[in-house]
Amino acid sequence: MNDMECLMTSLEQLNRAPGAEFLALLGPVFEHAPWVTEAVLARRPFASVDALHAAMLAELHALDEPALLALLRGHPELAGAQARAGTMTADSTAEQGGLAALDTAAAARWDALNAAYRARFGFPFILCIRRHTQASALQAFERRLNASRADELHQALAEIAAISRLRLAARLAET
Repeated sequence: MNDMECLMTSLEQLNRAPGAEFLALLGPVFEHAPWVTEAVLARRPFASVDALHAAMLAELHALDEPALLALLRGHPELAGAQARAGTMTADSTAEQGGLAALDTAAAARWDALNAAYRARFGFPFILCIRRHTQASALQAFERRLNASRADELHQALAEIAAISRLRLAARLAET
């Protein structure tokens, strides 16, 4: 099953599902990090989707900096080369939408921002793009380029929390 070929299921069904089914459905929730889902598998049953998400986020917050950087570096750049080449995960492709089809000038602007951000912080700019327009995303990008590294590590985790919560909502019917 690829990232977007999943049927929405209830949390109750997921709590009872075989481990392989749980992992197949939720493994892609964190970009290139199915280990997050594996880490919480044994904690079932979850009382709510929020409890499941909190358990997953606790795994991220427990990471030391090298492991955190590895997680962050698994994310594609916004409107970057992977988007234009069509090589992102299905979830990221759906989330970035029209950013893959920018004109040359707009693509160059995003590429310059991506390069500047990566040079300054050592990982890609991460933003829950579904909560933004292209204009507000660019404003956030430019504003965050001036942040401290500690603030950006914190903000990147907050954005991953928002992205992963939306991905969970797409997979699990909330009751």
